[in-house]
Amino acid sequence: VDGIANNNEISMSEQIKPFYTLSAYQTSLVLDCRNSAPAILYWGPRLSEHTQSDSLAQLSQLEEAPASPPQQAPISLSPELGLGFQGNPGIEVHRQGQCWGLCTQIKSVTESNNQLIISSISTSGDIAVTHILALDGATGVLTASTQLENRGDTDLSIQQCNAPSVPLPMHLTKILGFRGRWANEFQVQSIDRFVGAYVRENRSGRTSHDCFPGVIVHAEHTNESVGEAYGFHLGWSGNHQMRIEEQSSGRAYAQFGELLYPGEICLKPNHSYQSPTLYGATSQQGLNGLSHCFHRYIRGHLTDSRMQGKLKRVHFNTWEAMYFDQSESRLFALVDAAAEIGIERFVLDDGWFKNRCSDATALGDWVVDADKFPKGLSPLIDRVIAKGMEFGLWIEPEMVSPDSDLYRAHPDWVLGIEGAPTVLARNQLVLDLSRSDVQQYLFNALNTLLSDYPISYLKWDMNRAIHQPGNSQGRATVHSQTQALYQLLAKIRKAYPQLEIESCASGGGRADFGILQYTDRIWTSDNNDALDRLRIQKGFSYFFPPELMGAHVGPRECHITGRVHSMALRAGVALLGDMGVEANLLELDDAEKAELMAAIALHKEHRELLFSGDVVRLDLNPWQIGLGVIGADQQQALFCYALLESESNAIAGRLRLPGLDTQSSYQLDIIWPHNLDNYADSALDASNGSVFSGDALNQLGLQLPIMRPAELLILRVQKV
Repeated sequence: VDGIANNNEISMSEQIKPFYTLSAYQTSLVLDCRNSAPAILYWGPRLSEHTQSDSLAQLSQLEEAPASPPQQAPISLSPELGLGFQGNPGIEVHRQGQCWGLCTQIKSVTESNNQLIISSISTSGDIAVTHILALDGATGVLTASTQLENRGDTDLSIQQCNAPSVPLPMHLTKILGFRGRWANEFQVQSIDRFVGAYVRENRSGRTSHDCFPGVIVHAEHTNESVGEAYGFHLGWSGNHQMRIEEQSSGRAYAQFGELLYPGEICLKPNHSYQSPTLYGATSQQGLNGLSHCFHRYIRGHLTDSRMQGKLKRVHFNTWEAMYFDQSESRLFALVDAAAEIGIERFVLDDGWFKNRCSDATALGDWVVDADKFPKGLSPLIDRVIAKGMEFGLWIEPEMVSPDSDLYRAHPDWVLGIEGAPTVLARNQLVLDLSRSDVQQYLFNALNTLLSDYPISYLKWDMNRAIHQPGNSQGRATVHSQTQALYQLLAKIRKAYPQLEIESCASGGGRADFGILQYTDRIWTSDNNDALDRLRIQKGFSYFFPPELMGAHVGPRECHITGRVHSMALRAGVALLGDMGVEANLLELDDAEKAELMAAIALHKEHRELLFSGDVVRLDLNPWQIGLGVIGADQQQALFCYALLESESNAIAGRLRLPGLDTQSSYQLDIIWPHNLDNYADSALDASNGSVFSGDALNQLGLQLPIMRPAELLILRVQKV
């Protein structure tokens, strides 16, 4: 990127204040600029106007540690090797192995609109570092990035340039990370903080299934509703690294940034690099408090304006109903069945383009298959629209099959490493999006489809990781590939501003705040097993709100796990997100169809609440999952409770419903499933339709019925 203009800088003779304070919502941040490198002195609950920054500095004064320098190198925004910092430096650069010990001096600080821009210059004057910190006024979310500019006359190699580092309080001793794999994304993993570094690295060329770029650090007894916590997320859809490090002195910090391959970023003179944005939130109201901040921030800043207030339509997706076995007659029958049960968007998944009869062929040849669709897609789309539905289409533009016309014509367009055997995954290779000819080919192919047909929705997939990210010049190119993806998506969106785009990468492999600036929905997982989905969707909810969570009713038997679940469970789990259906509607019996119709109707009735309210996860036993969505005005809420395994006690406990107005009364109704098969007369039956105070529902809760594993309840509470 081009360098930041320096028109806001002040001269060295002008006074730089020792401290700068940002306050927004319930949060304050104090920046310490007394030394050569800027550092965060405080970030946490909003400070009173009576709190002086110099008193915070006095309280934070460290003693000299034994066998250590009198003054330790600070955990600055970019901890510096030149100052003797012995943790992970924020910036690592060199010029042919020289000039590697970066040391900077603050040049200027600019304050405006709850934002700080701190400009620093290396002692040699050939590197400019700019840190940008801001607190969002409505949510208190911290956004932070680092820019590095080469002001020398030779190339500058960047090994890492992380977003600003954030010091961590000593009492936040627990780390909640997120691991996973294909079909099992967003799994929480809790460990104790330790002396040393908790490091997660992703080299998949996308956000990844196994290393989601988010971490929560919290106090020992913090839970979903109570306690102190920090949350961090890196908004970047390529390789990344995350680090929570505690030094032997007890000092600790969080550090996030792009993971760069050797030689990947080499700045020419007067060119610059900007780190991905780090998003942070701090909460005194437990992990739910963090989620409220992130969800509200997404709704206010990352949700495109054209989607504000727009209806999120219930999907039917053809994939698990028919896979590659597509024909007009079967699709027409599915269109009719989908319209009958209340579907609002019909999405044609993989298998529609020329010679695509399996996952081994034809990626890259984005032309409608004339054998399956002799008259093109128009007859199918016309039928979809005539039934009152929108039409959507699956694509995977970043990939190419070796058995394709595109690859035969342009084998040089794929990424690879010279001299190494080619790594195939899912029978496909990765196109080099940073090439202008590849960008133009893909835009032209998509533009033809979007101009020929009334397509309102694209499911944009990426079914493999990038294992050999080398371009034709022999350089590593994940950074350029990611930026090129963003450029292509932006170009498509500009040409078709009403088009909605779903981010799918073999499920939840590309789920991050960076991709949300170009897409409108995240496919959470390829796994539609409802029991697995409960855990996946819970993990997803820590950072993302329900309206972004693609959640589908799968077939009676899940093709991934082989488990068979009731329609009540499958539909109940799906209706809590951006609802869709992948079950083969032509195979449903009358009872299943009626139950699915009822679930879709229930979702439509409550989706305004689901897609605007605050999510609260309930603190329950490991064999239970519960969450609620509470309206901003606390007029109504939905709560879901699911039993994953058999209860340990003969009689279940109580379900407490947090987040309600304790001074108001609410009517409680069981709204799903319609027919709960109880072992005996249930105490819950006695509560159904009754009125209780919000205080009683929160403090005491309601008696749960005896349930079988793999059953769930959805409750509605309405203020009376």
